[in-house]
Amino acid sequence: MIFGGAMAILQGISAIAKDDVFVATRNYVFQFNLTGWGWIHLILGIVIVLAGCALFTGAFWARAAGVVLAGLGALANFLWLPHYPLWSIVLIAIDIFIIWALCAGPRSRQEV
Repeated sequence: MIFGGAMAILQGISAIAKDDVFVATRNYVFQFNLTGWGWIHLILGIVIVLAGCALFTGAFWARAAGVVLAGLGALANFLWLPHYPLWSIVLIAIDIFIIWALCAGPRSRQEV
């Protein structure tokens, strides 16, 4: 989760710093301002990293918050698809893996 959040932070910084890095497609179903989306990705990435650090405590609330935040990250990257498709698909896959890992939870030694 920390890795996925760090990638979202880098995505947000690159969108805020230089809009020329990303391609603005025309006639797409949804169009958004790149700088605004950069701030959204940056803030969401910071919150995801913080929730990932909270997972080390083993608290249930951290797992629940992680599932919600990874879902929001996947949604944000789905909306980011017109600007950088490969990066978005990779982050969507990472977010789905995070959701699966948090929902599956740790197994006890008796189950193995």
